[in-house]
Amino acid sequence: MWERVSIGRGGARVSRHGGVYRKESDDPRIDLVAEGERLAWLRRQGVPAAEVLDCRPGLLVTAEVPGRSAAEPWPVADRPRVVDALADLTRALHTLPVADCPFDRRLAVTVPWALAAEFDLAGLDDERRGRTREELVAELLATRPREEDQAVCHGDLCVPNVLFDPGTCEVTGVIDTDRLGVADRWTDLAIVTRSLTARYNAQYGPWAAERFLDRYGIAPDPQKIAFYRLLDEFG
Repeated sequence: MWERVSIGRGGARVSRHGGVYRKESDDPRIDLVAEGERLAWLRRQGVPAAEVLDCRPGLLVTAEVPGRSAAEPWPVADRPRVVDALADLTRALHTLPVADCPFDRRLAVTVPWALAAEFDLAGLDDERRGRTREELVAELLATRPREEDQAVCHGDLCVPNVLFDPGTCEVTGVIDTDRLGVADRWTDLAIVTRSLTARYNAQYGPWAAERFLDRYGIAPDPQKIAFYRLLDEFG
């Protein structure tokens, strides 16, 4: 008996049976084959990720990744270790050779996609709530960076998408990789720092975002943070 787990991004249905997860979608905009290809590619690079058991249009079946996501409750003493491990994983991902990655998520790809996307204005971040689509598009085009600091990026690096060993706080795997590809590293850094400071991740906060960037080894870039968080609003 398959147990419904959640509704994934875009309405994909996720269910579980034993140690197996099944993601299904009838929406042609949700490319589960592409996600499966990215998971398999990550594993070949030595990055811990869910093992693909079956992958075809509309269906992705993976082995369960052991561990607990960073979004689940963690003891106070373990939270800095989780943040450090998350930063180390991100840095390792970003040091993979860009030339070896077959997936393109640079702005030449993602901006046109964003401009054509449909999204719910009610789901905007607090700072943009009440804005119109036209206003968001104008801001996106006006603030688009001229240069991209290219790296292999997860693309949706929020705390629910990385799992850790509860005993060691080491990363056991990443999930939801359908946006993985070559992009500006701030694609990931903007999203993960937003996730660490979100009100629904109250066990973390500004200290966690600061610690993450320090551990990763980079100073904040306010312009790119703002742009890539805005780009993410388009879905």
